[in-house]
Amino acid sequence: MLILSHGDVRRILDGAEHDVLAAVRSAYVLHAQGRTAVPHSVFLRFPGDERNRIIALPAYLDSPEAAVAGVKWVSSFPGNVNSALDRASAAIILNSMRTGHPEVFLEGATISARRTAASAAVAAATLGTGGSGVTLIGCGVINFEVLAFLRAVDAGLDSVTLFDLDQDRAAAFAVKCAARWPEVKIDVATRVEDALAAHPLVSLATSATVPHLDGSHCRPGTLILHLSLRDLTPETILSGVNIVDDADHVCRAATSPHLAEQQVGHRDFIAHSLGELLLAGGEYERSAEALTVFSPFGLGVLDLAVADLVHRRARELGLGVRVPDFLGNVSG
Repeated sequence: MLILSHGDVRRILDGAEHDVLAAVRSAYVLHAQGRTAVPHSVFLRFPGDERNRIIALPAYLDSPEAAVAGVKWVSSFPGNVNSALDRASAAIILNSMRTGHPEVFLEGATISARRTAASAAVAAATLGTGGSGVTLIGCGVINFEVLAFLRAVDAGLDSVTLFDLDQDRAAAFAVKCAARWPEVKIDVATRVEDALAAHPLVSLATSATVPHLDGSHCRPGTLILHLSLRDLTPETILSGVNIVDDADHVCRAATSPHLAEQQVGHRDFIAHSLGELLLAGGEYERSAEALTVFSPFGLGVLDLAVADLVHRRARELGLGVRVPDFLGNVSG
């Protein structure tokens, strides 16, 4: 068993945005081609606790380099931020496709955040950013990574508007962004309505558990990267052009698309999957009037793709701690 820590993962992924983007894009295409197995995620919730959860995402990816199977075990405890801890933590296990034995144990929160951000950036590059600015609603780890990956696909993105219910958090986030990208103009909005109206590209990465936003304050034709999945009202979903990663996965667990499906009794409001658009190629013509909403459930194959990238680079660099007797007398 090879164990790769947070430091190992960061050493490999820092500055490797284009490699991560390529891995995530390839995983979406392979999924559209039917070269994946992605069982439904399992949600572990706790009696009397509506906020905290732990999710298991098992998956198989028929990668061109080598097939890979494994699982991500990721927790979300929003109250952590009040104790100066990260909201999310995760571990990923990769299994041998020859024996089924667990081979690699990786710190997964960094991988999870960057594959999420990369999926948002791939969607924005495919669907069109519509300008040189972005609004980030929710000033946490995910949206910081979203900004990094958006700038990796569009170096001309030079204006950012921030909003968070915690204004101190938004101010601290602005300082962090300015330190990394001093050339970027950063504004902090005091009202979510002003933030939504600021740019034709909006990224939602909050800890919301029920819909609380509609699209009435967005510019016509805005692209919303609906990463946290439960921010937008069902009516907003139904009135927009909806792109998902996988309809079966995203229409469950009380996501906004799931609530929309329950309201109308069908999924006809979903126009495309991102993988289908990538596989088809060509330039996507986004509506100039209706909102376009990208709602990615977050497929486990994305975690596998990035974890496999980390594993292969770690072996090349000799990183990690090997525990040869993890499985007793079984070598490896």
